[in-house]
Amino acid sequence: MSDLDQARIQACIEAWVDPWLKQSLGEAHAVKSVSVEGGSVRVELELPYVCAQDHEAIRSALTDAVHADCGDAPLEIRIAQTVAAHGGQNKLPGLAGVRNIIAIASGKGGVGKSTTTTNLALALKEQGARVGVLDADIYGPSQGMMLGVPAGTRPKTAEEKYFLPVESLGIQVMSMSFLVDEDTPMVWRGPMVSGALQQLLNQTRWDDLDYLLIDMPPGTGDIQLTLSQRVPVSGAVVVTTPQDIALLDARKGIEMFRKVDIPVLGVIENMSTHICSNCGHEESIFGSGGGDRLARDYDCELLGQMPLALAIREQADNGKPSVVADPEGPHAKRYLEIATRLSVRLALRAGQASRIPNISIFGD
Repeated sequence: MSDLDQARIQACIEAWVDPWLKQSLGEAHAVKSVSVEGGSVRVELELPYVCAQDHEAIRSALTDAVHADCGDAPLEIRIAQTVAAHGGQNKLPGLAGVRNIIAIASGKGGVGKSTTTTNLALALKEQGARVGVLDADIYGPSQGMMLGVPAGTRPKTAEEKYFLPVESLGIQVMSMSFLVDEDTPMVWRGPMVSGALQQLLNQTRWDDLDYLLIDMPPGTGDIQLTLSQRVPVSGAVVVTTPQDIALLDARKGIEMFRKVDIPVLGVIENMSTHICSNCGHEESIFGSGGGDRLARDYDCELLGQMPLALAIREQADNGKPSVVADPEGPHAKRYLEIATRLSVRLALRAGQASRIPNISIFGD
């Protein structure tokens, strides 16, 4: 095969549009090398987001595109994925062992935020990322139970000043529930809660995480303020239901993040529809289109919609969330798609931020 053929093949590969990024591999700087050896082509790709479950589909689609334009030479396509560290607000110093911190928030309780956090963490892991979860809901921690951590588990310590996160289902997790008895209520005022959050963050030795998901308490109180002032958050995800009252509170949550200069990466709409387990009838019992309108109003992405399903609740309560309990099921597949969209959104936001200058407009 001639050098001209190799150049043509490389041009074809660089022009191929990534289905998740919605831009060509050349624009994404994802093509690391294209070489011709003994009549076959070897391609090295490095994607800026995680999508391990989709690698085979990407190989197949890219092979078809090359064969359609450049002949049917055998292709060996190797796909790597690298998650870059994206800075947070106000140039706060990063957290050791963590590349990106993502806050999972809701304006009100009862919208499924913690269940979403758990399944999203597991989905990111399945897509090839190293993931941790910090349970910042000091008053009502639930991540230990949802991730199947046995009651009474205590974190190990290092150097007499660091906690080592508990690992379960491949996720590193730290929670106030690991430090107190299960039935002990946290009857604390705001400053004590803020201090506990800072200790959990700064005294936990996270091990080489691509993403640390912080399961926030509902509302816009002390924990949220502490997070914005002390922690470099790469972005936030807001969980809501289509119900008008939930959307009203979700708007307040988004406005809060905007005021403290934390970008909202997207919205996840929970309980979008209910599917009757007897007859299969699907009904939008909490309304419809709310999450989509919210995302449009604030120029962010609707990352996904999850149904109101008994299985999702039961699996989380049993310590085996949907992504691991039924990995081939429809709920797990939706969470995997949401995880990839989140990873893509963060990668694209970082790229756009590096190209767009700040513009200030002053009145006369």
